[in-house]
Amino acid sequence: MIEQIRLKMKQPLPGSAAQYKMAGAFRQKIDPPNDVIPSAVMILLYPKATEFHFLLMERTSTNPNDKHSGQMSFPGGRRDPEDIDFQATALRELNEEIGIDVQNIEILGKLTTLYIPVSNFIVHPFLGIITEDFNIVPQASEVKSVISVPLNAILTDDNIKTTTIQFQNGYSLKNVPYFDLEGKIVWGATAMMLSELREILM
Repeated sequence: MIEQIRLKMKQPLPGSAAQYKMAGAFRQKIDPPNDVIPSAVMILLYPKATEFHFLLMERTSTNPNDKHSGQMSFPGGRRDPEDIDFQATALRELNEEIGIDVQNIEILGKLTTLYIPVSNFIVHPFLGIITEDFNIVPQASEVKSVISVPLNAILTDDNIKTTTIQFQNGYSLKNVPYFDLEGKIVWGATAMMLSELREILM
């Protein structure tokens, strides 16, 4: 499978059309503003038992500065001045947020950049793989938990559902598409990035 992914990542990506299959009707395509915040995330694959898995983290709900508190996401965050490129950002954030040593990670490619209006982040998603054993040490201030998800789970149509997302301020979004992964609701930008990965794998 990994060799197939390597080959597919060298071909034209499915792009935003694939991403927006997991965007609700409320989400409109808009051009990023001039003050957009550059950032990157890492989708990390690794072998477990007889198949490949990837990692998702559940963000804490106690960080007032986190626009995505309580949500499922990939490790990632804003680019720091010392990062030589966005790949470096993704690797650094992976290490900082869940403690994985990044020296044994192979980068398979980069998915389509995605703008997130609510946080004003423009996200550069990277796809990596690690085949060596690793330890997970979550950053307690930002990460509530880390889950392992079989890669095939995003290919299963039964795992694509819709729900109502309720926010603490009383606002709600209806008919939000999401991936049901390990009992967690994975929606928004994370689901949109997974949607593109799903099309690459199909």
